[in-house]
Amino acid sequence: MAQDDKAQNAMNADFDPAALEAFLGGRFGEGQMTLERIGGGQSNPTYFVDFGARRMVLRKKPAGPILRGAHAIDREFRVLEALAPTSAPVPKPVLYHDGDAPLGTPFYLMERLEGRVFHDCSLPGLSPDERRGIYLGMAEAMAKLHAVRPDGVGLGDYGKPGNYFERQIGRWTRQLRESPGERIPVLEAVADWLPQNMPADDGRVSIAHGDFRLGNLLFHPEKPEVIGILDWELSTLGHPLADLGFCSMTWHCSPDEYGGILGLDIAALGIPSQREFLDHYFAHAAPTAPLERFHLVFSLFRFAVIFVGIADRARAGNAASNNAADVAPLAGRFAERAMEIIGGARPW
Repeated sequence: MAQDDKAQNAMNADFDPAALEAFLGGRFGEGQMTLERIGGGQSNPTYFVDFGARRMVLRKKPAGPILRGAHAIDREFRVLEALAPTSAPVPKPVLYHDGDAPLGTPFYLMERLEGRVFHDCSLPGLSPDERRGIYLGMAEAMAKLHAVRPDGVGLGDYGKPGNYFERQIGRWTRQLRESPGERIPVLEAVADWLPQNMPADDGRVSIAHGDFRLGNLLFHPEKPEVIGILDWELSTLGHPLADLGFCSMTWHCSPDEYGGILGLDIAALGIPSQREFLDHYFAHAAPTAPLERFHLVFSLFRFAVIFVGIADRARAGNAASNNAADVAPLAGRFAERAMEIIGGARPW
């Protein structure tokens, strides 16, 4: 690693690159390291790491104080290990390192897959047929994940089975009210609506990704096929409709609201309607109940609370993304979208 490169990476990394290079040398033997921070993430700092012939991705906890239970690096690694032998597409895990030394926080390494990530849900630059294929491939990857039996891959204790939405509403409401930031009245109203409109628990349990959306999927370089589901920090035992509702938010948010497609001519773009997307998922998924209004409202609420946390980290100066302060107002926007669904302003 050249001296100039080391200096540049030291500026971009939230740890000393030389400490990582020494650690990798102790694990893998001699080799040259290159390091590149990956932008765009709002949570756990992520880096491309090449060491010798190994091409890897490093994920670590952010520096500084964080909310209790957040940034669960160990859980991310555990679920990758469990899913690697299944049909659910995930990167191969390499190693997990606990403790603060040598990077200041725990971290893990996984293989680096070569493919495409789409952060803009309108998929600019693709043909209508390609866009349709990407969305249907996303539905199929989600169905593959939810088909995995948690107890069959050693994840029977990965969370508490049953009453998922009740527990999640409690968790995210507590996180909202523990925030030191200014209160958002519309978000508080959504928090009050959810427990009063929760459907009865049907007993379905799957591995819930927790942040299943287009930007967290790696697609084959040429085919509309997901080769890697990324960012497992929020995963747990849960209900498949939690992921399905979360992914469906795309149809209920505008392009300036984290890259949604509301208001776009999706038919001309080739993007399936939400109904078509849901039908494709259910055609490939294990039998489950239909998606209801509640699941969308819950997903928007949870995403809003995530952005409350981003705002808190931006004020504390330890957000993983440089634009955290700019996206923090989305907490209120997503709460307003949830209220629109509650009020029946848009059919779905």
